[in-house]
Amino acid sequence: MANVMAGAGRYESWGRVVRHPRQAASLEALKGAAPGGLLPFGNGRSYGDSCHNDGGRLIPLRPGAAIRSFDPETGVLTADAGVLLSEILALVMPHGYFLEVTPGTAQVTLGGAIANDVHGKNHHRRGTFGCSVISFLLMTSDGQARLCSSDANHALFEATIGGMGLTGVIESATIRLMRVPSANVRQTVFRFGSIDGYFDRIDAIDAAHEYSVAWIDQLARGARLGRGVMLAGDHAEDGGPARAPSPPKLAVPFAPPVNLLNRLTLSAFNAAYYLRAPKREATGIVSWASYFHPLDAVTGWNRLYGPRGLYQHQSVYPADRARETTIALLECAQSHGAASFLTVLKRFGTVRSPGLMSFPRPGFTLTLDFANSGAQTLKMLDALDEIVLAAGGALNPYKDQRMSPCLFEASFPQWRALEANRDPALMSDFWRRTAGALDTSEKAARRAAGMR
Repeated sequence: MANVMAGAGRYESWGRVVRHPRQAASLEALKGAAPGGLLPFGNGRSYGDSCHNDGGRLIPLRPGAAIRSFDPETGVLTADAGVLLSEILALVMPHGYFLEVTPGTAQVTLGGAIANDVHGKNHHRRGTFGCSVISFLLMTSDGQARLCSSDANHALFEATIGGMGLTGVIESATIRLMRVPSANVRQTVFRFGSIDGYFDRIDAIDAAHEYSVAWIDQLARGARLGRGVMLAGDHAEDGGPARAPSPPKLAVPFAPPVNLLNRLTLSAFNAAYYLRAPKREATGIVSWASYFHPLDAVTGWNRLYGPRGLYQHQSVYPADRARETTIALLECAQSHGAASFLTVLKRFGTVRSPGLMSFPRPGFTLTLDFANSGAQTLKMLDALDEIVLAAGGALNPYKDQRMSPCLFEASFPQWRALEANRDPALMSDFWRRTAGALDTSEKAARRAAGMR
């Protein structure tokens, strides 16, 4: 991987709530670095502060990143951590392969996909991205390069998958791809008139399809609460050759002075999108890019939320409480006068991740995003947190930039095991304000107990 010279760059997260130039460092700076001074940085698609270390410097992994090898016979690929998933797909699709797990954007780096243990629309079948990882080379501040797998350096392997870049810098990784008849998708789509229409059919949908995701009209009320559109899919037997998507024709080059995704605009959009969907199941072939990564077609779409950025709230909660918890979350957002553009509901299955800190767990996950309106938005997010906590759920750390240390611990009681494997040279703003605060509190309590 090419060296990256130290310098200043924007290195924003996707939420854009906190924006200012951040300092960069080369990978060579890792060896012998001061405690907490560095953090690897991929492509900035994490929504919050898990990709920031404003008290130190970032190690950008995109420059010079390349795919090192690909075997079309076995579907095994090795690439540098800074390679984008879109670059992997462009190489492997003509050979009849696809990622076993792909998140909602292909503009994620391979290292970021591992560090956040991302999930896709087929968690009920394939689990998380970490399930596809065979091995990776991990650089640590003691100057060592460790090959980590299920058989070698196993504790580091588990801690790094979902470890948010804190155990070391992934230099390269080897993953397993899946063979598909076509990357394009045979999509089954229909609309449902309320949240009951989703939960009454999701068992059959997931049993029949590789992929499923539901868009929810977060603004619908009363008997229409939770209405939405189901998008189920499978790789098409007759889908034809898959082509790399053309460069985006649409772009949001700068943030408008106001939030364009407000209640007025979203009410009209939601009604049109819902009514356009068929009442009964309709099936047809759609391109892989439009099914898996529709928003990648609009460069900088996150700027539509205005100059103050956005918060995304993604939670997971147990299946036996899912219907009432989903209703409570939707009603809570409505009661605060908030409007969510991307409201997505999916099932998480029982396939276990090899990662120590993986966010997905059996149940359902609801994603909501909101323009940052300051204190009133934070108050609403706190209220959403309480609903998730009461249901025995958890929040997604790489979508977060404000959860409390207590909610973090409730979501990830195993955090101390990651802290034990954290490279002392690496730190993020997220870890500092959550695990760091908990660790400081525990140490203070032990000191006080010793004094007594």
